Amino acid sequence: MSQRFLFPRWTNKFLALLGFLILAGGAYASVLFLGVTSPETLNTGYRPLQPIPFSHALHAGELKMDCKYCHGSVDKAAHSEIPATQTCINCHSPKTITPTGDVAPPKLSAIHSGSPKLKDLHESWRTGESVDWVRIHRLPDFVYFNHSAHVNRGVSCVSCHGRVDQMEVVHQDKNQSMAWCLDCHRNPEPHLRPVDQVTNLAWSLPAAEQLELGKKLRAENNINPQVNCAVCHR
Repeated sequence: MSQRFLFPRWTNKFLALLGFLILAGGAYASVLFLGVTSPETLNTGYRPLQPIPFSHALHAGELKMDCKYCHGSVDKAAHSEIPATQTCINCHSPKTITPTGDVAPPKLSAIHSGSPKLKDLHESWRTGESVDWVRIHRLPDFVYFNHSAHVNRGVSCVSCHGRVDQMEVVHQDKNQSMAWCLDCHRNPEPHLRPVDQVTNLAWSLPAAEQLELGKKLRAENNINPQVNCAVCHR
């Protein structure tokens, strides 16, 4: 009669560790899934309210302010920064009240300096604390995207962000999924334009002309977008 096989006692610890790894892996997969399918990542139309009601339709559309005035690092760095309070104060300087109660001439432009909508901006200028802007476009932390690499090759802001110059309140215009990015890398010609027109969101050509121009610019600038995983997942 053969003896029943018994696992060594040390395997009990192994089973506990295995169970922990399974639970941790499941939790990680859940967080990953929630991250890549969150409204901030995929849902077009995500339209949060900002602490200061800034109208891109007015500033970028009607007043024709260049995107790079506020987002100055877009062609120099991987990240396109949110404008500092100083940038806004260049135009919207608050009124200065003298000790005698008089209004002193502003040191900078004072457009709508008394508007209640700019209260948080003026408070930020007074205290040095940043305005708590709400981020709209957010890629998962494991995705690497370089703004300058795209902008300096002729990919316009409008390709990813839509006609921001027509938005009273900015919303997420594209779903920014991996498939959406890969489609552009595989077929970049429709998105290429002269670099000096990158921030001109109204610039466009008929489809046939755009395709010919895109092919020409791709060849001239040796644009060959990669589609392997290491390009974005570093």
